[in-house]
Amino acid sequence: MFHLSRYFSIASLLGIVLVVLALSFYLRHQAMTDLLAQQSRSNIDLTKSYANAIWSKLDEYVVASAAWSPDEMRQRPELVKIHAATLAQMKGMNVVKVKVYNLSGFAVYSTDASQIGEDKARHEPFLKAKVGVVVSDMVFRNHFDAMQKHISDRNLVASYIPIREGTDGPVKAVLEIYTDVTALVDQIENAQRQVTISIFVAFAVLYLFLYVIIRRADRVILAQEEERKHNEDRLRHQAFHDALTGLPNRSSFNVRLTEAIHRAKRSGKLGALMFLDLDRFKLINDSLGHDAGDQLLQISARRIQDCLRETDYAFRLSGDEFTVVLEDLDQVAHAPHAASRIIEAMSSPVHLNGREVIVNISIGITTFSGNSETEALIKEADSAMYRAKDFGRNQFVFYSEEMGSLAGERLSMETDLQRAFSNNEFLLYYQPRFDDANKKMVGAEALLRWNHPQRGLISPSIFIPLLEDMGLIHPVGTWVLRQAATQAQAWRAAGLPPLRVSVNISGKQFRHPGLVDIVCQTLDETGLPSECLELELTESMFIENTEHSIDTMEALKKLGVQLSIDDFGAGYSSLAYLKQFPIDCIKIDRGFVTDLSTNPKDAAICRAIAALAHSLGMKLVAEGVENQAQVEFLESLGRLEFQGFLFGRPVPPETLEQNLRQQSPSNG
Repeated sequence: MFHLSRYFSIASLLGIVLVVLALSFYLRHQAMTDLLAQQSRSNIDLTKSYANAIWSKLDEYVVASAAWSPDEMRQRPELVKIHAATLAQMKGMNVVKVKVYNLSGFAVYSTDASQIGEDKARHEPFLKAKVGVVVSDMVFRNHFDAMQKHISDRNLVASYIPIREGTDGPVKAVLEIYTDVTALVDQIENAQRQVTISIFVAFAVLYLFLYVIIRRADRVILAQEEERKHNEDRLRHQAFHDALTGLPNRSSFNVRLTEAIHRAKRSGKLGALMFLDLDRFKLINDSLGHDAGDQLLQISARRIQDCLRETDYAFRLSGDEFTVVLEDLDQVAHAPHAASRIIEAMSSPVHLNGREVIVNISIGITTFSGNSETEALIKEADSAMYRAKDFGRNQFVFYSEEMGSLAGERLSMETDLQRAFSNNEFLLYYQPRFDDANKKMVGAEALLRWNHPQRGLISPSIFIPLLEDMGLIHPVGTWVLRQAATQAQAWRAAGLPPLRVSVNISGKQFRHPGLVDIVCQTLDETGLPSECLELELTESMFIENTEHSIDTMEALKKLGVQLSIDDFGAGYSSLAYLKQFPIDCIKIDRGFVTDLSTNPKDAAICRAIAALAHSLGMKLVAEGVENQAQVEFLESLGRLEFQGFLFGRPVPPETLEQNLRQQSPSNG
């Protein structure tokens, strides 16, 4: 990971060192250049002073030296006077050596006598000075013979200066003069050190200041980078995991299943795909609320995972649908073992919103090898899961080829349902309700039927669950309500005896915010008196949102319609809502009526329900009455209405109308 502070510290420190060294070198170079230039000017002035003072002694000597050999030069008596005059002239100066060269390049005089006669004829500084150019250079000598003593470790300025006769006269000789600038160099170096330290300290302060800023910026950048990576990981997790349960989602499932098939091809081992669906989840979700439903899904996900090996994967596709991919199966029997563990784990009670609920699960299983296809496997496992539900739920079923045709039939039926509504293929049958006192028809329950163009009448138990799954139950339910009201008003307009028509309201219809308006509009459009319309509700509708349920039911009661509880006792029966809700009628579930003559418990339940209804001033309806023994027992419970095959099966409206006419007073 890129760290700005680390990069800054390394780069800036290196930069500071380079800048300080460069500045130090530059300042030293400039100081030395200035020193050399200044000393050159001083030496020029000194040379002029020297020439003015002793040139009278040197002029003839220098001219004559052209004819002497070096040895002769060193023996000349004039040297004593020249040397004395030179020492006197240089006294108090920082000059440590003086040489005089004739134009031939020979040293005709030197404060170091051993260097008299030295030949500099080809020495570049001499040649430049010979033509009138001053040449100076800085030199360092570890050992140096000065005019009067030996010196060491000295910084010297050596200058070659032309000696002229007059200001602009020709060059007569060349003077080589060495001046000691050690003290000046030491001063420059001390100043350089101080300046370098000052610059370094300034840069260090600036560096620390900038480092603090960069470090803070680095922390911000690192925090942003961590947040970005966290967000990327979160988005990546969200893209492949279910937010509610934390299980991998459908996208991850498709990838993992494909990979599992490829691994099965390499290993030669079998794998298994399981489709899992919670039984009665919609009932629990509608009854106890979505929060309870979400909690149930989370608990179910944990239980499923706990039943799997580390090499197995569980997924949540949508709603209450889960899948499991099993790999590296040595035997096919491992798949049903895993399914059995899941079914057993799911059978433990779950506490939701203060209620203990037992939720079962249906599982479809199909096996795969390296030659299997993903889409085909999904369809097979899905078909097996639906067959498990058809067999009574809470079990697992292996896929067979027969199920493939059933799945195709279901898909075909869903496709037909999509157009059934627009093609007017739905119709209503009516099952009569009779009063036990006079055995006359007092009402009829509107029951939906589907007249398929090729298959004829299809049982509601087959297509109504499909309408629920497809989201068509609300528009179809609204049509049923208006059609039943229209038919009831038509019977009234025909002069038939008064008849109360009852219509089943689904949970989705009841929770729809426009239900009251739909009922009101239906009554207005059809002209049916509100007391002739009864809405049948299920117990589960009241539990999810009690306040909303009360408001909806009171609004319906203000319209004047009758409200009844359908299949009372089969669901989450509670005496509390009987007290809270404005209910007119209780319908005893057919499950208690069927065996009441042979099962004492069913008989006791029927007595309790009847006593409860009568004490609360509610009407009582017994569903599923099919024999006289049931009638005799129910009549002993007090006044009630009968509905069942003994009194009449569901029939088309024309048939029911004929029956109504037969019991009309005009027909005797």
